[in-house]
Amino acid sequence: MTLIKTTYGRRSFLKVSALAGGGMVIGFSWLASCKPKVDDVAKMPDEWFEINGFLKIGDNGMITIMSPNPEIGQNVKTSMPMIIAEELDADWKDVFVEQAPLNTAVFTRQLAGGSQSIRQSWDGLRMAGAGARYMLVQAAAKAWNVPAEEITTAAGVLSHEASGQTAGYGEMAAAAVSIPVPEELELKEYKDFKIIRTSRTNVDAKNIVTGKPLFGLDYKKEGMLIAMTVHPPAFGMKLKSVDDTEARQMPGIKDVMVINTYEEGTPRRWCDVDSFPELVVVIGNSTWEVLQAKKALNIEWEPFEAYEYEVYGWSEENTSKHKVPSGLESTSDHLMRMKEAAGKAANVVRKDGDPEKAFKNADQIIESVYTAPFLAHNTLEPMNFFADVTDEKAELVGPIQTPEYMEKSVSDRIGLPLDKIDIQMTRQGGGFGRRLYGHFLVEAAVISQKVKAPVKLIYTREDDMSFGIYRPAYYVTYRAALDKDKNLIGFHVKSGGIPEAALFANRYPAGAVENYLAESWTQSSNISVGAWRAPSSNFIAGAEQSFLDEVAEAAGKDPIDFRLELFEKAMKNPVGERNDYDAERYARVLKMVKEKSGWNSNSAGLHRGVAAYYCHNSYVANVLDIEMKGDKPVIKKVYCTVDCGIVVNPIAATNMMEGGTVDGIGHAMYSQMTFKDGVPQQNNFDKYRLIRHNEAPKEIEVHFVDSDVHPTGLGEPPLPPVMGALANALYKATGKRYYHQPFIYNGSEMPS
Repeated sequence: MTLIKTTYGRRSFLKVSALAGGGMVIGFSWLASCKPKVDDVAKMPDEWFEINGFLKIGDNGMITIMSPNPEIGQNVKTSMPMIIAEELDADWKDVFVEQAPLNTAVFTRQLAGGSQSIRQSWDGLRMAGAGARYMLVQAAAKAWNVPAEEITTAAGVLSHEASGQTAGYGEMAAAAVSIPVPEELELKEYKDFKIIRTSRTNVDAKNIVTGKPLFGLDYKKEGMLIAMTVHPPAFGMKLKSVDDTEARQMPGIKDVMVINTYEEGTPRRWCDVDSFPELVVVIGNSTWEVLQAKKALNIEWEPFEAYEYEVYGWSEENTSKHKVPSGLESTSDHLMRMKEAAGKAANVVRKDGDPEKAFKNADQIIESVYTAPFLAHNTLEPMNFFADVTDEKAELVGPIQTPEYMEKSVSDRIGLPLDKIDIQMTRQGGGFGRRLYGHFLVEAAVISQKVKAPVKLIYTREDDMSFGIYRPAYYVTYRAALDKDKNLIGFHVKSGGIPEAALFANRYPAGAVENYLAESWTQSSNISVGAWRAPSSNFIAGAEQSFLDEVAEAAGKDPIDFRLELFEKAMKNPVGERNDYDAERYARVLKMVKEKSGWNSNSAGLHRGVAAYYCHNSYVANVLDIEMKGDKPVIKKVYCTVDCGIVVNPIAATNMMEGGTVDGIGHAMYSQMTFKDGVPQQNNFDKYRLIRHNEAPKEIEVHFVDSDVHPTGLGEPPLPPVMGALANALYKATGKRYYHQPFIYNGSEMPS
């Protein structure tokens, strides 16, 4: 039996409210009220009673749950309600799911980021379902005059076997609202799960494939105008002057204006990253008319001087100064600067044993440098947001990963209190971290306030790709020391980047090598960066796993056996006390992929690479098979083994693994953002190379560790390790080490 307290976090978990027309409402911190869709009216109860923060059971037994977290394709809109329905013992076919609006008075962490949605909501969602079930059982026991412990529930039906009495949840809902909430709730044993661990179709799947309006770009409102912005053509430049005479006279154009997204003195949060706060805006009746007017603008730009501003961190008590240097930067200069910085003293982040002595006494030293370029997010749906701002309120609708934070930013900028701002989240056509940064939401609000009309702000693909919020450019140097018997006695990682470093000093192989040194350095830039799917891990995993293969080869060992030997050391005699991974779970996925792939079997013409990595609390291992067709590598198959704890929805988890695998391969092989005098050299898909359908793996085989550990992240962990497995397979196929991404452009040579 698992008992859990009914208070969770900073809010009381359950509360009870009576429905006007019968039925039961249970409020809890992860759910909110909902409104039935028109298509579902025939299935709904006669009356719905709507409040904020609730699970709703109608008098006919139908259940509606609102999903609070932003849906960016990670399937939380299906998985979170599954958890509630499991503990409630509901019939899944009787459950409706809707997207909740932002409600900071009810919800906690309405955020899509860090692969944390399910992990952080697991207990709260289970309590919600278990509490509802408890109250229904107690109501039935009272009505039937039988002991509550003799009543069973299944698929939305209460039963008392001895008396033969049964009732649907809807029949007991009205009576259940008067049942007091217990101090403790009994949760299901994992072995008794009927919904969790079973595959359930995405609740939006039909609407997506039939083209129903779900996304921000779909949203329309009567009287809505279209707005588009023009920003400087280069990082390091700002607006000097604009002549809008011709544009204003063009058909359908309502206004041309200059806005400052973040005026001096406006607070900025970590999610308010913005390279170009001063923008020229064109507003008109239609997208086409606004696009044409943008071309008619005559704008002058000029370099800006270095400046700084204060930024709030995750909490508003934590602030820092963000410095923006002047200058027009180029990729060739970046590479030179990073190479120079890598040769200088750096910040020591972790040091175990005596690495200097280990390298001095080494019989052999292996040293390699790995680099990766800036990357754009390139979400399928470009940035957009609807805003209708009046003197009394602000209505905002669109795709955003950080609604709770951006609500505060909008409030600060347009001068309305939080209770007058309503942010509604649409389904997002991709996020990958880009929509953590909501300057475009603030822009929409400022434009609407100025033009005094409802406005839909739309970025073109070129706007989006050249505005910034890129994955940083990275550079890391690895060194390994071997003794005369080819044992690894020292390990050194020195990681840097522009403007951030990719380093996890306490991850493997930390804890597995007696003499270990981790250092970091950074170089400043005015090119704006931010989280990109699996931040920092998206580079360092591939570099680390490539280097470990090189060390294994120098040691004369099989690459999997070499890794497993290190894990064995970390399990039996770990070095240091800050290791942030579980060596046993790490080793398990590696052993599993060895078995599932038939690692030691020899298939003619196939070249295999392996990698394993831990991030976002999950463990993933890959074996990747390449076949050469002339000088072209063809990825035949990728084996994926995963330990992410309990898998809530297997089909969705498998889809996540497959998508992350393809995404990782594509960006490692083809993608890059380069700059010349501050100007992005790629602004659309004719120049920014993404993976094509015929370049994706012909087959991806996914296996999950059977686990009773609480669910952990899965949106980001699939991507990082496959980059290393790809590099290692390419080495086997070509005889060349691949140190510099993208592989297809740079081969094994240092980019110029």
